[in-house]
Amino acid sequence: QKDREELMAFFDFPAQHWQSIRTSNPIESAFATIRHRTKRSKGCLSRDGMLHMMFKLGQCAEENWRKLRGFDYLAKVITGVTFKDGIETTKPSQIAA
Repeated sequence: QKDREELMAFFDFPAQHWQSIRTSNPIESAFATIRHRTKRSKGCLSRDGMLHMMFKLGQCAEENWRKLRGFDYLAKVITGVTFKDGIETTKPSQIAA
């Protein structure tokens, strides 16, 4: 009960974003690739060489990322439009205007 507000914050975003919020697969996949490569090349590269390799691996992973579902709703989320159960809500003052 004490964390109810935090748990329900998920529904304050557009329904199109829910799948992206729930999953962390793109992040996990990118870090798994970097972790795999750094383990295999440990001791073979200098610190700078390792950082360059990690940066390039991150860039390669970024090319495969898909666009966020419902990306056209991002502007509304950033400007503070409220959503209830994934549906945009309008305040009574906005309806009268």
